[in-house]
Amino acid sequence: MSILIDPPSWPAHGTLFSHLVSDATLDELHAFARAHQLPERAFDRDHYDVPQSRYAELVRDGAHEVSAGDLARALIASGLRIPAKYRPEKLGPVLSRRWARTLPTEPQLGRELLERWSQSHRRYHDRVHLLSVLEALDWLAKDQADGEERMLLQLAAWFHDAVYHGASDDEAKSAILARERLYGLLSPGAVSRVSELILLTAGHSPGDHERLGRILCDADLEVLARPQPAYQRYAQAIYQEYAHFPRPALAAGRIKVLGSLLEKDNIYSTVRGIDRWENAARSNVGAEISVLRGWLGE
Repeated sequence: MSILIDPPSWPAHGTLFSHLVSDATLDELHAFARAHQLPERAFDRDHYDVPQSRYAELVRDGAHEVSAGDLARALIASGLRIPAKYRPEKLGPVLSRRWARTLPTEPQLGRELLERWSQSHRRYHDRVHLLSVLEALDWLAKDQADGEERMLLQLAAWFHDAVYHGASDDEAKSAILARERLYGLLSPGAVSRVSELILLTAGHSPGDHERLGRILCDADLEVLARPQPAYQRYAQAIYQEYAHFPRPALAAGRIKVLGSLLEKDNIYSTVRGIDRWENAARSNVGAEISVLRGWLGE
């Protein structure tokens, strides 16, 4: 089996919906959806929501009918399932609780940042990315940073893509925003440190002396080492963010960015990052570059 669909039994908008998934790759799922003119907005992280009126047609054209339970189990086994905490309805509360532990005296600032991370034009640099970076920081900084340093790292993560338009100065503008919003809340030295950390995420090349910068940059690049289906989901989200570029230009730009990572002795800068993620990241990045070169006819 490959393209799976469960019975229409999920009520919404005056009808019943099915879930359409692939138990192999997201590329296959998106190709099937495009062939049947399913709207992009019907895609919800790991599946398409399909109205009851389309069910028979999709089954006729090759989608395999399975129970809801079998579909869920197949999606989990494939590695393509999005965990519950990353679902849209869960992200807000989860991130709000994390902010309350980081800077509990400033709930309004936390709400402002969440609104920024929830902007509709974001496909990868969104709340899922923010939570992923924060969780990676938890692991990388454990026993490697004191309480004050962990707070600075967490704040740098919250601000590092707070301004995001896919432009070369996004990190610089995010650092400016951090300085503006944190002024008077932290010491001048702490505000400057958060700003410096944010700027390091532009090139992901922290110096040997940048202990906290190495931790933050590795957390930001954790996504590169995920299992292949999850990496593919990440790549697709990046392509969506840059969909306004012609396909050849997107491919050429992406190859340049990824190639610069492979040229480094190590993609990651911390011992933990190298040990846990380096090999998988190099494999994923190399595979994506090969795909992108295919786009260019190379």
